[in-house]
Amino acid sequence: MIDLVLLCIVLLGASVFVVTTALPVVPSHRWWVRAWDFPRVQLLFLGVAVLLAAAFLSTSWKWAVIGIVAAGCIYQAIRIIPYTPVMPTEMDLLEKRDTGSQVVILSINVEEPNEEYDAVARQIAEIDPDILFLMETDQTWYDRLEEHISPYPRIVTELRDNFYGMIFATRLKVHQARITYLTPDNTPTLFAELETRTGEKFRFVGLHPRPPVPGNKTDDRDAQIIYSARFARKQDMPLIAVGDFNDAAWSDTSRRFKHVGGYVDPRIGRGMIASFDAKSRLLRAPIDQFYATPDIGVVQFRRGPEVGSDHFPLISRIELDQEQVRGANRPPPEMPKDEFEDLERVMLEYRKKLDPRYLPDFG
Repeated sequence: MIDLVLLCIVLLGASVFVVTTALPVVPSHRWWVRAWDFPRVQLLFLGVAVLLAAAFLSTSWKWAVIGIVAAGCIYQAIRIIPYTPVMPTEMDLLEKRDTGSQVVILSINVEEPNEEYDAVARQIAEIDPDILFLMETDQTWYDRLEEHISPYPRIVTELRDNFYGMIFATRLKVHQARITYLTPDNTPTLFAELETRTGEKFRFVGLHPRPPVPGNKTDDRDAQIIYSARFARKQDMPLIAVGDFNDAAWSDTSRRFKHVGGYVDPRIGRGMIASFDAKSRLLRAPIDQFYATPDIGVVQFRRGPEVGSDHFPLISRIELDQEQVRGANRPPPEMPKDEFEDLERVMLEYRKKLDPRYLPDFG
């Protein structure tokens, strides 16, 4: 009887593991396929548990189960391992300096229904960022945080009650800053061209595309992510992309984003720094992203404390002085030219669907 129960548990666990491991390989934008890009760590633990349980089976074909599940575990581990300290880093941490070429960025998805306004306000006051980027902000959020936002000389808002509002505020010199729309569903993206106190210019992209949930396919999300990446490829100015991508760092879309833009990621070789779900220790994944072109250095990249949201804040300090940055970053191999050209053709076709009035001026 015990053997039968164990057999049922192993077969059920193995089936769930194999199916959910295989689904993200399917080239589909359906939400119930793409959602399995997120819990790769959790699925790896499930696979290891199935292997341990299968070892106690007495049937001869247990080795077939072990072989299939072990292959799935290896695949999941390969996707995860770049975001662990066993791999070399892409970005060395630079020394903190107060020369004016460093910029502090605070990015928070506040979760619109969250009512812990004071916790977010305390985080803004404590970090005192040069760039503040808030997501899921409605008019209530702006009103409750106005005391901390209004001192910034430049503020750009898109206040919505549908979970896709944005607040961007900065004390840096602004050459341009505007909300743009890179998808037909009019989900906003923030584009800005900024300048440090010592004269280094750079571009900032703030993203919050729609997640893979019932009713949402991911084709617009993926297009928004990739379309924004191509601006880095076409410019000779440093660019940083920040925000809740609603996509795990190890997904195919995020990896393609890196290669299209030639970005580096401070998580590589350093740790996952899982930003979601702040309310559950079991379901966490790195979906709030920070990507930079190789001419931007990172001084600090960390997760902030809980602020009542289902996302943790992300706090970063970047260096724009090229003498300081030189040699600190190791970008991944460039995307092959033919692959990039194919993607470029697709994106140019996609651009035709968009309202040109709301596209960014650069790229």
